[in-house]
Amino acid sequence: MRNHPALTRLAIALASLALASATQAQTVLKFSHTDQQAGARQAAASLFAKKVEELTQGRYKVQVFCCSQLGNDPKNIEQVALGGIDFTVSGTGSYAPHVPTLNLTALPYLVESYAQGWKLYDESKWLKEQYDKAPAKGFRFLSTWEAGFRSMTTKEALNSPDDAKGKKLRTFPNEMMRWTLEAMGFNIQIMPLPEVYLAIQQGAVTGQENPIDTIYSNKFYEVAPHVTLTNHTYSPIPLVISEKTWQKFSPADQKAVAEAANIAAKFSRTMIAGNDDNQLKEMASKGAKINARPNVAAFRAAVQPVYAKAREKYGNDVDIFMKDAEAVRKTTK
Repeated sequence: MRNHPALTRLAIALASLALASATQAQTVLKFSHTDQQAGARQAAASLFAKKVEELTQGRYKVQVFCCSQLGNDPKNIEQVALGGIDFTVSGTGSYAPHVPTLNLTALPYLVESYAQGWKLYDESKWLKEQYDKAPAKGFRFLSTWEAGFRSMTTKEALNSPDDAKGKKLRTFPNEMMRWTLEAMGFNIQIMPLPEVYLAIQQGAVTGQENPIDTIYSNKFYEVAPHVTLTNHTYSPIPLVISEKTWQKFSPADQKAVAEAANIAAKFSRTMIAGNDDNQLKEMASKGAKINARPNVAAFRAAVQPVYAKAREKYGNDVDIFMKDAEAVRKTTK
């Protein structure tokens, strides 16, 4: 029986359409971050990947690489800017090498609660203006995920700046964080996150500072059992996309990816804010010594010179952003 020419053409067209759809569904986007498999960052990244696939009807799949597999935070951000990877998520201050004014987000004691931090990041006009500089640098801010307030884990007890004097502490490469910790009395050691556990264990540093979820997921309390809740810096982790990747999307897919980013941000905020107490209790059950009431007034006093130092370098931007933070502290608990 001979095939009807029209039916043959229709079959070919349908096969071509199916092939095109299949090819499009195989577009894989790379998402790299430095947190552990058990961390909240990985959980939010997995949700984001799922939502991107759903909201783009399978045209895009996000492959998540955790645990610094593709690089540390500075390397990930550099690769996103160059288009080598598509997404990363990191502390706001980590983006400062590309947008220097973002160093100011790491100023100490800007906010005192999650609600204040969320309001500041969602509503600060100054911060939005800084974010708007990023596409010209190769990446675009999509949403603000949560990491929490930064605290200390040290080998020896830490209650005030007197206990910090001369101690070597690991932190990430950020100018404002270095100024803050040095003002507290620490000597600073910069190193990638995956190297920190061993460095503490071997005595290269006396401890490190990070949000509770990061301390918990990396088990830093095992080698530096004194967990001191200084809450010295609010440290959310904005999600960014390579501008090259963003510009390849259709408007509909841009909208879908942005929606997925916001869904994951809400999940991240809820997860972190709700987990701090549970993670502290579990760390305590495993031998960590939790200092929930250090002499915060003494730490606040110690870091006062940081604001003046920031004004010397960044001028009026410091007071504009601090005014935004002050307004949030007055209106939100």
